[in-house]
Amino acid sequence: MSGAHDRPEADRWRTRFAREAREERPDLAALCLLIGAEAEPELGQPELDAAEIELDRLAGLLPYGPKSPRAWAAALAALLGTRCGFHGTPADYRHLESSLLHHVLRRRRGLPILLSVVWAEVARRAGAHVYGVALPGHFVVGFGDPQEQVLADPFAGGRLLTGADAELLVAGATGEPLRPSMLTPADPLDVVLRVLNNIRAWAAGRPERSDVALWAVELALLLPSHPARLRYERAQLLVRRGEFAAGAAEIEAYAEVVDAVEPTTAATLRAHARAARARLN
Repeated sequence: MSGAHDRPEADRWRTRFAREAREERPDLAALCLLIGAEAEPELGQPELDAAEIELDRLAGLLPYGPKSPRAWAAALAALLGTRCGFHGTPADYRHLESSLLHHVLRRRRGLPILLSVVWAEVARRAGAHVYGVALPGHFVVGFGDPQEQVLADPFAGGRLLTGADAELLVAGATGEPLRPSMLTPADPLDVVLRVLNNIRAWAAGRPERSDVALWAVELALLLPSHPARLRYERAQLLVRRGEFAAGAAEIEAYAEVVDAVEPTTAATLRAHARAARARLN
């Protein structure tokens, strides 16, 4: 795959990302930091190590000993939300840094999902039963088993959420009622894909940053499970960036995938591929 950066370590970062994504228990923090390494060529292993060390340091600041889910949530809110000032604002949606873990750890600002990664990774290191909860339109963290689950909103500094609060968040995002399935722990790879989707959405509104859109798509394609349509999105980005031959080849490959179920769509895709190749003349 063509990447956003011509640098010797690019393939190495991507190899690590793909390998980590296929581990039996993928390391969420490591995967998010490798997204940052893709975004910023100047990052090296020392910077990634420093971010991991910061997560360990924050975990060491939590009071030691077993706690109830509510006590864990309160302890994280007191440390990360109040003492350290981790939170989010609407303005954070305008910045790519809000989706990059190493920046979120430094700035203590970010999107809900990245702040939730910080909360979960710090709490996990301290021994909490913690996980991300992918509510529609808003990512939060959960503590404890389903029967005693406590939700907290890191974007709001760790505010504890009642059942009514969660219902309002879902209703505001979808207009639908809260369903129990929405409160299940998020799979780490689903979290990573959602982070990359946020980055793609950020780049979509900035045509001059097609480089960001391209590497975000290419990382998503390295995940063991991903939407097949991402291949077509990558092809479109390649064509938009003037890589007509590569884009046409990718469109044709995607057409082969969909041909068995949507032959009309496949024929349209092949026409797009021919049009892309024609632009080489």
